Amino acid sequence: MKYITFAVPCYNSENYMRRCVDSLLIGGKDVEIILIDDGSSDRTAQIADEYEIEYPDIVRVVHKENGGHGSGVNKGLELANGIYYKVVDSDDWFDKESYQKLLVKLKAFTGERPDLIVCNYVYDHLDEGIKKSMDYKNVFPIEKQCTWDEIGKFYPSQYLIMHSLMFQTKVLRESEVKLPEHTFYVDNLVAFIPLASVQSMYYLDVNLYRYFIGRADQSVSESVMIGRVDQQIRVNKLMIDYMGQVKNLHRNQRGYMRHMLIMIMTVSSIFLIQAKTDECFEKKKELWRYLKTNDRADYGKIRLSLLGRLCNLPGKGGRQVSVTGYKVVQKIYGFN
Repeated sequence: MKYITFAVPCYNSENYMRRCVDSLLIGGKDVEIILIDDGSSDRTAQIADEYEIEYPDIVRVVHKENGGHGSGVNKGLELANGIYYKVVDSDDWFDKESYQKLLVKLKAFTGERPDLIVCNYVYDHLDEGIKKSMDYKNVFPIEKQCTWDEIGKFYPSQYLIMHSLMFQTKVLRESEVKLPEHTFYVDNLVAFIPLASVQSMYYLDVNLYRYFIGRADQSVSESVMIGRVDQQIRVNKLMIDYMGQVKNLHRNQRGYMRHMLIMIMTVSSIFLIQAKTDECFEKKKELWRYLKTNDRADYGKIRLSLLGRLCNLPGKGGRQVSVTGYKVVQKIYGFN
């Protein structure tokens, strides 16, 4: 039995992918690791093949034309045999002790398994020696299976990201989540769309996922995000579309998904403001009009939320206040 399928999309990852894969191999034959070589031009494909030869019962390799991170996630889900499915970026890794605790817990479950397992993640600035752990002790009962009835309140700047989540494979397939190709920031869709299919959750309070921050070319670096803001907007609009269509959600389920949409609207708005062009200022206005048109049920609460108000302050002075507020949160939590 494979308890977890790990999908590791790899593109020109030769300099760091071994750290990622080696950390996952600790799971042994209880897991499968699918390395998706996304048309790399360096030694990524060769390194992946070496792992498959050495660990044929654990590692599977897919070589494909370049389609972006989302296409790798899609391919991994298509091939997954594990009870749970977890995406791990090729420059990130798992904490050994936390990983072992997770596997023990997965083997100990009796009866119906939770649809979603939540663990902590750590922003790891390796070059600076700075680490910031993000946990959910205020939200979920610790080590107890729960439903949407039992969750607490998220802090304004707190939300579930792909790195903190592990869905049952069947839940992901039932949600019909399919990520667009050649688009960055699709991890937000992985952490958003399947939530509508989740009925039960389990929070394991361990710092499992180490989220590397620091490469200049990293997709989440601030300068790169500003340059790719149109892709951020594309993902944001797909989230709006989904939220406008999904029905029959538990009030806390919809409330959290609305909260996440507020966060992504804020990120999109801030980077459009930081671009400092009239074109991007207009794109920000158009994004909020899109929300109003396509998700009328949630627009009012999103627009009148604290973050909704802060990123729509009028004039040059208002835009500066919005960016300053974002910088303060960025400093506190250490992302980007």
